[in-house]
This record gives sequence, C-alpha cells and structure tokens, in this order.
Amino acid sequence: MCVGGLGAGLSVAARSVWAKYDFVGEGWLPLWRHLADSAAVAGLLWGEWVPRSVRALVAETLPGGAADARLLVVWLAGVHDIGKATPAFACQVDVLADRMRDAGLEMAGAKSMADRRMAPHGLAGQLLLARWLEERRGWSPRVCGQFAVVVGGHHGLPPESVQVKDLDDHPELLCTPGRSEAVWRGVQEELLDACALEFGVAGRLAAWQGVRLPQPVQVVLSALVIVADWIASNADLFPYFPEAASRSGAERVAAAWRELDLPAPWRPQEFTGSAGDLFATRFDLPAGARPRPVQEAAVRLARELSAPGLMMVEAPMGEGKTEAALAVAEIFAARSGAGGVFFALPTMATSNGMFPRLLDWLGRMPPGADGVAWSVRLAHSKAALNEHFAGLMGASQSIGAVDVDGHAHVAAPSAQDRPFAPAELVAHQWLSGRKKAMLSSFVVGTIDQLLFAGLKSRHLALRHLALAGKVVVIDEAHAYDAYMTSYLDRVLSWLGEYRVPVVVLSATLPAGRRRALAEAYAGGAAVDRHADVFAGLEGAREYPLLTVVAPGGSPVVECPGGSGRGAVVEMEWLGDGLDELSERLSELVADGGCVLVVRNTVARVQETAEALRARFGGDAVAVAHARFMDPDRAAKDALLLKEFGPPGREVLRGCSGVSGSGRPGLRFVVASQVAEQSLDIDFDLLVTDLAPVDLVLQRMGRLHRHARPGRPALLSVARCIVTGVDWSRPVPRPVAGSVRVYGRHALLRSLAVLLPHLRGGAGPVRLPEDISPLVQQAYGPGLVGPGEWAEAMREARRAHEDELADKERRADTYRLAPALKPGRALTGWVRGGAGDADDSRGGRAQVRDSKETLEVLVVQRQADGTVTTPDWLGPGRGGLPLPVHAVPRRRAARVAASCGLRLPLQFSQSNMIDKVIGELEEFCPQAWQSKECHWLAGELFLVLGPDCQTRLAGFRLTYSSSEGLEVTREQ
Repeated sequence: MCVGGLGAGLSVAARSVWAKYDFVGEGWLPLWRHLADSAAVAGLLWGEWVPRSVRALVAETLPGGAADARLLVVWLAGVHDIGKATPAFACQVDVLADRMRDAGLEMAGAKSMADRRMAPHGLAGQLLLARWLEERRGWSPRVCGQFAVVVGGHHGLPPESVQVKDLDDHPELLCTPGRSEAVWRGVQEELLDACALEFGVAGRLAAWQGVRLPQPVQVVLSALVIVADWIASNADLFPYFPEAASRSGAERVAAAWRELDLPAPWRPQEFTGSAGDLFATRFDLPAGARPRPVQEAAVRLARELSAPGLMMVEAPMGEGKTEAALAVAEIFAARSGAGGVFFALPTMATSNGMFPRLLDWLGRMPPGADGVAWSVRLAHSKAALNEHFAGLMGASQSIGAVDVDGHAHVAAPSAQDRPFAPAELVAHQWLSGRKKAMLSSFVVGTIDQLLFAGLKSRHLALRHLALAGKVVVIDEAHAYDAYMTSYLDRVLSWLGEYRVPVVVLSATLPAGRRRALAEAYAGGAAVDRHADVFAGLEGAREYPLLTVVAPGGSPVVECPGGSGRGAVVEMEWLGDGLDELSERLSELVADGGCVLVVRNTVARVQETAEALRARFGGDAVAVAHARFMDPDRAAKDALLLKEFGPPGREVLRGCSGVSGSGRPGLRFVVASQVAEQSLDIDFDLLVTDLAPVDLVLQRMGRLHRHARPGRPALLSVARCIVTGVDWSRPVPRPVAGSVRVYGRHALLRSLAVLLPHLRGGAGPVRLPEDISPLVQQAYGPGLVGPGEWAEAMREARRAHEDELADKERRADTYRLAPALKPGRALTGWVRGGAGDADDSRGGRAQVRDSKETLEVLVVQRQADGTVTTPDWLGPGRGGLPLPVHAVPRRRAARVAASCGLRLPLQFSQSNMIDKVIGELEEFCPQAWQSKECHWLAGELFLVLGPDCQTRLAGFRLTYSSSEGLEVTREQ
C-alpha cells in the first residue's frame, strides 16, 4: 500500500480507521486517504473554481487574509469526516470493524448501543473537533463552535443545540468505555494533529482564536466542504483500495481533477469604452442604434459607484431593461469579482424566453485570456424540454468518472462581426440536479430558485454559495405577491451580507416597496440615514427611475428621461355585459383593427371569445390563456409575435416569417394575464378587466407600441376600455373572479386613481409620464377615491392588512432567519425546516402562496385502443406510439413529456383532489414507471379520446389546439 502525505507516520490503529466501503466489490477506503482527497479537492476548488468575490469574503475575516482563507478551507475539508473515527460509525461493516479491533479499537456492544442515530458522523465530528480545539489548542467553546459547525453540517443540515447536548451526554458513542477508550481518543487526536500539520494550519490556529466568523462565511465554508466531499466521494474519480492503493495521492488527485473538468468561473475584464460601444458589441442592435437614456445612465452609475450594490431599474417595457441589466451585470462582475450571473424571472415561459438571449449575450462576450469554458444552466423543472438547453445537453459526452452522465462542450452562438472567437459554453453534467444546478456560472431560472435561498431546507448552503459568487438579476419585481415578497426580502438581506451585486427590474415600483427592497439589501439603519432620499421619491413623477444603494454609501437616484417613445391613451368604462361589449366593439372596428381583450380568469376568456365569434365570425377571434399544453402555448406565442410583433424584425427563433409582417385586417385576441408580460406585441385597441393599476398600465403598454402606418382611422388614437365592474352600485363592485385573483383592496385603489381618466376630467393617460404618479397614488398610504367610497375603502384595507399579516406569519414558518452577528455559530440554522427544496409542484408551494394546480401530461387514445402523442402536434411529433405494456421509444416519451397541461384550480380543491387523482391514476402503465422511462415515470396522464374529449370527476373536458382546455359540468 502506498502511504504518503497524511498517511505517513500514522500509527497502525489510525491507518485502520475506514471511511468508505463498497458492499458489492468489497473495496474500501481508509479515513486518512479520504481526508487527504477531500482536502486536495478543496484546494483545487478554491484556486480554480471559486469566484474571486467569494474568496475575498472569506479572506477579509482572517488575520492572514487570502493565505489564511485557503488554509482554512483545505483544513476544514481535510477534517470533515473525523466523526467516522468513532465506534458508532466504525461498527457498521464487520470486516472493517474487525480490522480496527485488531489494532486495539474495541467496539464491543456498539451495535446495541442507544440509538446510533444520535451520533451521525457529521455531528460526532463537530464534537471531536471542538474538543480538540478546546483541550489541545486552548480555544474557548464559543470560538470552537463557529469552526466546528462546518464539520457538523457537511451533510446539509447544521446540527441543532439539542442534538449537540444529547450526544455530549453519551460519550460512549464517541469512544468505547474501558481500556480501549484511551486508544480511541489517541487515534482521534492523532488524526487531527496530523491534519493540522499536513494542511498547514498548525502554526495559524493560535492566530485564529480571536476570529469572529460571520455567518455568511460559515455558510460558504460549509458549502465548499460539501462540494469537496461529494467530489472526493465519487468512486469513479477516486477509486477504493486495494485497486488504487499503489497510486500516490498527488497522481490520484490530478487524474480525478482532469477527468472531472469543472469549468472555471467567469473572469470578465471591465469594458472601458463608451456605453454605446458596449451595447453595440454585446447586443444585436439595428444599424445606427444608440443606447436609450436609461441604459446609458445605468452603465454610468454602475461605473461610478464606490462598490457594486443594489440597482433598481424602473422603466416601461420596450426601454431595454434586460440589455441594461446584462450590461450592468458585466460591469458589476468585473468590479466585484463575481464569477457569473443568475437571471430570475416569474415563470418557466419567461425563463425559456430569456435563455437564448443569455446565450447570445455570452456568445458576444470575449472569452478572456485563459480561454476557458463557462458553465450554463436553465433552472426549472422542465428545462430538459427546452430546445435550446436540450441542444447543449444533447452534445454531452458521457464519462463514467462524473457523478451523473458527463459534460457537454458547445460553442457559443457565432457571429461574423465578432472580433474574437466566442467562449465555449458548457452544460456540465456534474453541475446538474436540484442541488448543484445553481452552481453553474450562468443560470436562467424561475424566481423560485432564488426564493429557495430563503427557505430553511437541506443543503441550503449550496444555494447560498451559488448566489454568493454571482450577480443576481431579478426581473418583473412588481409581479410577486406579499408571500413571495417576504421570502424575496429575506434573500436580499443575505445577498447584502454576501455583498452580491443585484439588479432589480420593474415597470414601476410603489415608493414603499422601493424602500423595502433597499432596506432588505442594505439594512434598515443604512436606509434610515438617508431617509430623505426615499421620502423625496414618494410623490415623484419622474420616470424612468434608477435607484442605487451601494454598501456603506449614500443612495443615488437618477431620472434619466425616456427614449421619447410613448402613447396617449384615451380611457372609457363599459358595463360587463357581453352584448354591450360586442356593440361597442362593432362601432370601433368598423374600419378594421386589431383588438386585445384581457380577462382576469380563463372562464371569462372563453365566454368572451364565444360571444365575439357569434358577432364577428370564428376566424376573427383567437384566444390565449394558461390552459394550453406547453407546445400549443409556445405556438400561440409565436403566432402572436408574427402577427402583432414589431414590424420587420425577427424576434423569435424558429418562428417562420418576419414578426409583424402578417398583421390581419380585423382580429380579436382574447387573453388572460399571459399577454401582460414578455411578449413584444402591439394592438390598436385594448379592453381590460379591472386589475391592480400597475397591471392595467402594463396591459396598456400593448397599445400603439410600435410606429405603424395605416392604423384604422377610428383607432388612430390609443384607447383602453375598462370593464369587469358592476358600475351601478354606489361603490362600483369588481366581478367575483377578479376579486379572487387580486383582492378587493387592490382593485378599488386602482379604480379610484383611474376614475378621473375614465370620467374624462383628468384627460387621457400619458405613457410613460403618468405611470409613476398613478402607481404611487394607488399603493400609497393616503385615502383615494370619492368621499362616498371612504368606508368601503377602509373596510377593504383592513381585510387586506389582515391578509398580509397572515401571509407574513405563514411565510415565517419556513423562512430563514436573518444573519446573526459575527461569531455566532450556524448551529440550528435551518431548524424546523422544510426538508429538501426542489422545483416540483410541492416545492414551489413552499415559497408561493398561490394554490398549485394539478399538472397532467396529455396523451390520446385512438379509435383502435392504442395510445399515442396528441394527433394535432403535427408531423414528427403527433401520433407517435406510446405502448402501454412496454417502454415507449425515447422520442415519443420526450414528446409526451412536453405535453404538460395545468388543470383548473377547481380540480385541486380539498373536496375534489383525491377523487381527481384517483381517476387519473386509473391510467398508469407499469412499464412507464421504470428508470428507462424517466420522462414519464411518476406523472399523471389525461387520456383524451379520438374526439379530444374525456370525463373527470363529474366534468367533461374538451381540448383543442385553438381553444385550449374547456370544462363543463356533466348533467
């Protein structure tokens, strides 16, 4: 056996302690070797993979700076499994326990000891390390705890105080009593002494006694130890004895690191040219285009800040907020040492839309002097079905030595005018799965992935490490409800502790919300010192608006002015009758026109579409809502962009034709909230259900969005008709469906501030000038609306405040606490947590207050009884066989997996859900539950007949690619 490095000079007893065992091949790994492997991996991670910003965070807390930081990481990884040198662990494998007994380490009766679960090896290691530091190095218990807890939490859960006490009360689990006790203690101390010498900390421990480790630093150290342990525990990378016993430790580690081939972090150099040059280089701008004022101001402020911090960008759609965020992210990363970007969006659909834009941006980025690859990831539960991400994953070369399947190297999108070879983009298979995906350098994902960093859950430290080394961009910040906001604010507080640069994008933010975001990130005291800055914004009419909060600096507010694009929108109100709507529309579209009708519920979408078809003909009316299968919804979005997008520019890859080129003469699109965001579409007339004012304004942004000659004369001025209200009452009453979605308080406040425009007294709404004043009024503290509304408004506010308090209480159940003062150990950090956090239906429900609906995969039973993918998907995708007694072909299974459909909320109600699931589970082919059929295993299926209909829990369900899912109660 080759014994060198840490193993050299150890006693026979210390070398006999085991760490790993292969129950199939009977190979094993001694503890000293696994500790040495883990330490070596930690050193490589620190030097080649950890971003500069994270290294600086750790280094500044230690007296020796960067040198101490590396020593500390290597040492903690090197001692992480010392708890395996205990009888409670060692007794588990007889053949290896006997070897240790022969060396004098008795374990008599170990298997019958009090519950062995009381002494998991992580917790045992925490106690052993703390005891060694206290007894052998003279450290105080408080100082010991902040270092030893990293060892205790290396399986994802920092121990709780009661666990520490319980094990401390049972020393027999750490050392066998009697004559062997001294041998056990001697071996434990021998190993810890050897680690201190081998990993270079023996001479530094005295200097560390006065260190107060901030909790964020403890989290980062814990995460790095976890990653190092996972890599060093991979038997393909680090083979077990006796096969690998002859290879030296250095050779073993070098071979494993080459095989793993982890991509290095992004190391951007700050772009020194003008904002115009930066945007021309990084984005596909039309010839002669210049950055808009908000973009130029964002770049300038990012460069002028004393240090990267929080930047809030408020501007209407079409002003280039996304491009501004990416430009700022590049500057912030270069200045802070961040090694990547996480872009958080409201939904999977918006994440899918952003992912190719990120790839294109990266493809225009100089790769840097080292020419290394960058890792990218689309982070949501259906990422594998995204064509762009699937292309990256499909190029993966499987290698047995990597934890999952291998790694993928794909060249970034190329362009002829780029003065450099684009960087190589890597969808690395080791950086996959719910716990590791966020560790990739560039990640696009749903907001849930960010909110999970505020959820007490297992391996939470890995999510924090992933975010600590990035610039975080949060899009559509106005789109999140109070429950999600409570998690978002807590996450922002931790990001501030890590000094993570953050860019928040929004159409507009209420003044109170703007201040709350700044307080969450910078701390209430820091914001209070500059309260006048935020107070001055409460009645501000300036828009667009940039608000920047730098760590330790004064907030900066700038109103750069708009691009000159805008609209004057005439407003009117209309009763909620469908006949009244049809009559009014007949008047307005006498010369043709493209009309968007936005309803707040799918049921209202379908009822309205039926009424308009009866009046204007079926070909003139299309619908868009959330009850479409995923591929049909994507096709709907593509068609909307083609017919109503910006004229003459391709805006969606894979969409035939040119966007806006096929604009119809008369068309009604009746849509739910899916038309509110992320689609650059332009209509002549808007009809909208009453909604919160910021959403009404967002919907207005679809009016006369692009310069377009030849609009019908009657619609030459933008017009918005507000409906969905019973106007006959003294206090107008929003329809019940809207109240269920948004609440009465928000709707009445919205109506109150819009009323002067609806009645004509305040004239038309001017975009973007009126956006901020309307939003600040609607969300401000004062009373609004006519005097006779006052009591109804107060009652609605009381109910709203009670609901907010309830949301806050419920969110606090699993919400992570703020970081405690430096020196407080992470003990109990995620006590009472939610278990594992993942992007499943149940996982998202932990950070979202909205009731999750059941999702099914749609398949079709043909007349001959066979089951296929849905016919209407077309050639190559529709009608593919799905045999129920065998594993379907991979392509057919993947197509079926893409046919996700969310059932209406009524099927998820407590009085129905068991019946619904029971009926759906009647179709559950056993052959589809195998590992070979991972696309379909565990899913629920909605089986439609040849006529595209089925029955479920007393309802008839009908589906079509043009109308989506329609539900009617059976008689």
